[in-house]
Amino acid sequence: MRPRAWCGVLAAVALSATACGGGGPEAGEAGAAAKGSGFPVTVSDCMGARTTFDAAPKKIVTSNAAALELLMWLGAGDKVVGTGFPPGKGAVPGQFADRAGKVPVLGKTVIPKEKLLASGAEVYIDSFSSMKNMGGMGDAPKPEEFKAAGIKHVFLKSTACAAMNKAPRTDLSAVTADIEELGRITGTSARAAELVRAMRKKTDGVRDALKDVPEDKRPSYFLFDYDAGTKQPMAVCNRQVANAVITMAGGRNVFAGCDGDFKPVGWEDVVAKNPDWIQLAVRNRGSEEAERKAFDEAADFLRTFSATKDLKAVKEGRFLRIGSERTTIGGVRSADTVREIAHTLHPDRVK
Repeated sequence: MRPRAWCGVLAAVALSATACGGGGPEAGEAGAAAKGSGFPVTVSDCMGARTTFDAAPKKIVTSNAAALELLMWLGAGDKVVGTGFPPGKGAVPGQFADRAGKVPVLGKTVIPKEKLLASGAEVYIDSFSSMKNMGGMGDAPKPEEFKAAGIKHVFLKSTACAAMNKAPRTDLSAVTADIEELGRITGTSARAAELVRAMRKKTDGVRDALKDVPEDKRPSYFLFDYDAGTKQPMAVCNRQVANAVITMAGGRNVFAGCDGDFKPVGWEDVVAKNPDWIQLAVRNRGSEEAERKAFDEAADFLRTFSATKDLKAVKEGRFLRIGSERTTIGGVRSADTVREIAHTLHPDRVK
């Protein structure tokens, strides 16, 4: 992946953002399955290399807040002994806030290799990818270094392996597969199944509400990754989770024709698409006031920039203020993002 494209990914995965949660306070704790059930468990990475777990790990490190939040939902949050890209204030559901705030921060962004290898973790849950065709994430440990430290390396494939996917992403199956796989690894498969059922119920409701809306009647949609920079926009392509979210919500991603996950494009490309709706995608800033300011800045840029001020969506104020993470990083709350976008695009059909 091009360095600039990877910067766009960093902007998107730094923190998890707020949305309507699916389940009550500490719901993940009640649903956790008994330790050791269903083992041994074998999983694979982006290239098919296999890793086997004989028991649920007791010490886990997560690459970022998205992976941390998934473990919280599964009821395995108490096993996390460190994280990179820690969640900002208000970035995780309220029922998990106290526990998430107590997780040791091993890196404000990417965890330094030395800290990760010395963390004492049995497994590292990685939302990124250090595969050779992805450009790597900083100075990531090599497989032999993970092995020497006794750390098993597991990927959230919906994000880490997105660019390698062979077909466009138009649903959340890769996200639910990640949840189910983490459930098997942590011995919480029952809870994972419960979460996946709740997600599917939400997205099935949207699908049914929009089933008779023809493709050519669905509004075009551009995700403006504000934090990736304004000099050159970063397109969300058809392998990215966001393409699935937009598609399921009844929109047409204007860059669905580009293969891969992220791709730098020109403003002339955006102008040629003239989208019906633009999502002002900013990352979590740690407070509602700071996020509101960032959304305002993104909107002001589009209204004053010569290339975009005459776009249909800009002139009509058709903006969605939804954080980057909620759209580009898969998780339990991806289904809520589908519903929120669908309600904005099709308010008469999706309540």
